[in-house]
Amino acid sequence: MRYALYYWPGIPGRGEFVRLALEDAGAAYVDIAAEQADGLAAVGRGLDFDASSRAPFAPPFLRAGDIEVSHVANILAFLGPRLNLAPETEADRLWWHGLQLTLADFTAEIHDTHHPIASGLHYEDQKPEAVRRAGAFIDTRLPRFLDYFEAVLAHNPAGEHWLVGNACTTADLSLFQILAGLDYAFPNAMRAHAEAIPRLRRLAAAVAARERLAAYLKSPRRMAFNNDGIFRHYPELDLKA
Repeated sequence: MRYALYYWPGIPGRGEFVRLALEDAGAAYVDIAAEQADGLAAVGRGLDFDASSRAPFAPPFLRAGDIEVSHVANILAFLGPRLNLAPETEADRLWWHGLQLTLADFTAEIHDTHHPIASGLHYEDQKPEAVRRAGAFIDTRLPRFLDYFEAVLAHNPAGEHWLVGNACTTADLSLFQILAGLDYAFPNAMRAHAEAIPRLRRLAAAVAARERLAAYLKSPRRMAFNNDGIFRHYPELDLKA
């Protein structure tokens, strides 16, 4: 199977959660926006209805033969078993998918620290509200999410290394990406929480050391975080830590 990933060019964004799974598994895929001359237009065309389509609402979406899947958690629920990045039992898969949905909620809250009013407005047009939103996020929501996933690791009956069972899944890869993004966006806040999340840090190190993923992280295919994506570093939003 050769997969096609559709996401906006120039930003890691939500597409990166899917890329990490594909790269870790060594799957054959094409990143449409990055690799095709009309990549941006191709992504846009994928969002347009025609007589026979079921157009997704927004990127990312993935095409696998005749199958098209949208939304990060949905895409990873589809890919996980196919890429050997999912638990084996039904109970564990439901738990795993629930964790992936919680990570999606976490990602949305991180995004809303710099765009609390509307995605269509520039950051500069909502900076006072962003300062308030980021302060509340750092004080309450950031520790709640971090503490939750630290506890998930601590209570994994198979050991503290991975979120579900005794093997890496897409949820671990996604958590790694969120931690990396938070280190970029909120370095002061993350340093303040460092002693409270030793298991999360060990998980992130274990993910980064996986052979294929380590090669990907060093390659030009791995896009750097920037202030056009979900994880943005505005010093004025990180002062309250």
